[in-house]
Amino acid sequence: MDKEKELEILKKALEMMGFGDFSANYDSENGRFSVFVNEGEYFKKLLPNFVSGLNCVFRLISDKDKKEGDEYGATFIDVNNYRKERDNIILELARAAARKAATMNQEVSLPAMNGYERRLIHIELASRPDVLTESVGEGKERYIIIKPATSDKQQTTDDKQQTEDGI
Repeated sequence: MDKEKELEILKKALEMMGFGDFSANYDSENGRFSVFVNEGEYFKKLLPNFVSGLNCVFRLISDKDKKEGDEYGATFIDVNNYRKERDNIILELARAAARKAATMNQEVSLPAMNGYERRLIHIELASRPDVLTESVGEGKERYIIIKPATSDKQQTTDDKQQTEDGI
């Protein structure tokens, strides 16, 4: 389905939900739909659940109209910059944990996150030679451990030295 058609479906869905004061557009550079809804303080409290629900509904609509053989492309809908702000918080948490892991030379565990958020962290920290990332756990309890890169090398060196010393 082309993005113009998806945008029209998104606008229609927002109208059917009763939102009168909103704008919606597609950002082709980032591959995301942006929605701005002016519904006051009450709506701000519901925003995380609304974003999640809207993304699920939109995926169902998009998948229904997808023809066999079409390439799957994830559709992201960001409402009132919630996703953008959450991504920034997640990345700042990852950077701080990486600094701590490298400085203190110890592993740092992050809280459980969804696959999208874990992927953001793995990509963000992949360019840092001083830390390594690893996802651990199952399902909703899956989380990331950030390790200092030197600890693995140091442990290998220590193991080799102990073997040579006969310990």
